[in-house]
Amino acid sequence: MKTLELAERALKAAEGDEAEVLVHAEHSGVARFASSEVHQPTLIDNTGVRLRIVRDGKVGSAYTNRIGDEALAELVRRAGEVADSARPDPHFPGLAPPANPPAVNGYDEETAVLGADDQARLAAAAIEAAGEFGLYGYFTSGVTELAIASTTGVRHHQAMTDAVCLCLAAVEGKSGWSVRTSSRVGDLTPAEPAEEAAAKAARTGGAQEIEPGPYRAVLEPYAVADLLTWFAYDSFSGLGFIEERSFLAGRLGEKALDEKVSISDDALDERGLPKAFDFDGVPKQRVQLVEDGVLKGVVWDRESAARAGEGVESTGHAPPDAWKYLGPQPFALSMDGGEAGSYDELAELVGDGIYVTRLHYLSIVQPREGVLTGMTKDGTFRIRDGKVAEPLVNLRFTVALPDVLADVPGLTRDPMLVNQNELYDDRYPFAARVPGITTAKFNITGTGSGPGL
Repeated sequence: MKTLELAERALKAAEGDEAEVLVHAEHSGVARFASSEVHQPTLIDNTGVRLRIVRDGKVGSAYTNRIGDEALAELVRRAGEVADSARPDPHFPGLAPPANPPAVNGYDEETAVLGADDQARLAAAAIEAAGEFGLYGYFTSGVTELAIASTTGVRHHQAMTDAVCLCLAAVEGKSGWSVRTSSRVGDLTPAEPAEEAAAKAARTGGAQEIEPGPYRAVLEPYAVADLLTWFAYDSFSGLGFIEERSFLAGRLGEKALDEKVSISDDALDERGLPKAFDFDGVPKQRVQLVEDGVLKGVVWDRESAARAGEGVESTGHAPPDAWKYLGPQPFALSMDGGEAGSYDELAELVGDGIYVTRLHYLSIVQPREGVLTGMTKDGTFRIRDGKVAEPLVNLRFTVALPDVLADVPGLTRDPMLVNQNELYDDRYPFAARVPGITTAKFNITGTGSGPGL
């Protein structure tokens, strides 16, 4: 059954109430591999229906992944019971009015029809390209559909595809990491991340320790994407802004970052994983977050915008239910590139410092100041005399992202699309499109284990 038709069926079952139905459907597969063998093929075919009922300012919500008439009637009953027993929500702004979402194309038929055999074949292509190294990771592809229907007249539907090939090349004492993602499988060659991971791993044997302290650093796009995403949870969220957890709270209009830094959230950019509307049914907007180092704005959903007061409207950034506690989120972060043609050019700008491929196990320490901590992993090196030199063990870092971005001597010319969906919840593809950068300050606070298994 088509998802919008299902949403309308569920809405009809809730006749008599103010109601909204969200259908979130997924057809996907994952071919996981370890020690250069595909060992776990997984297929998911799931359709979830979330119903919100509004009665006298009280909101009740219920969910099911059974779509028969009896199941939908039960869904209506449960949502109604929740609404009846709830207190009025002073922050609920009402259901979204009808609107016309922008036309974006994030769907690719070739990607949509991939089956388990195809995913295993593409995983095998990555394994073959890794050569002598054991390859660990996965190839995944899928179709995600969102449909929304409400008593206010909203009727939206979008299908989107994505494919991801993640590769960790590793043996005892050596490891390298790489990933590629796209909405079109035809743009993704599994051999590329496998070869990149293996080449990185080959350079990591005999890793050394370094003293804690601030270092000039090259950060590959994988590291940049993770730092921005974790910073964004609080600092680019309208809810974080209202609650003063955001670095931007009280600082809008300030030039806080290097003038070469411009960051936006742009779900309409078809070079990414485009989306037309959010989980409230509000059309997506491009939002400038930082422009030439100046703090410009945050993203909003209907609830946070209503709490912010007059003049603030939703920018189309309501998240899935599992993310509601964070408030609105920028799921299409984009950072402008610079002039450097390669990571080697960035290393020349650093002179003496460290080279970081990716980060691991990040945590937020002080959201108001944008302080994050975590580990470097699978490709950390010393930079000497402008050249990438000896390998280093995994390093513990604690940085304030505004400090990292306050002095950025260089950025690579062409941003990379970096997957940010960890596949823990219902599939909702999102990624950050970012360059590699140099920073004058990346604070190392300790050392960890070496690379490898």
